[in-house]
Amino acid sequence: MNAIEAMAKGQIAQTKLGNQAEGHSFADMMQQAINQVNQSQAHAKELSSALEMGNPEVDIAQVMVAMQKSSVSFQALTEVRNKLLTAYQDVMNMPV
Repeated sequence: MNAIEAMAKGQIAQTKLGNQAEGHSFADMMQQAINQVNQSQAHAKELSSALEMGNPEVDIAQVMVAMQKSSVSFQALTEVRNKLLTAYQDVMNMPV
């Protein structure tokens, strides 16, 4: 979530200055956010598997924190997607 917020603030700051950053389109930002959520989920799954296998270096607190971070980031991404779809539908339903 913080990464999405930081990317959005960076994009806003650049557009206020009139500079368009190369490769920083909205689609790129969304793709990065999706990749970060995917990595978070993969990390939580790895920790969970390690705990189930009896790895002494992994404790349940680490696993629970990683799973909650993964869950929160997925929920945030889902809300962003829902808002984008609502905005798209509003634009498409505007009379021309």
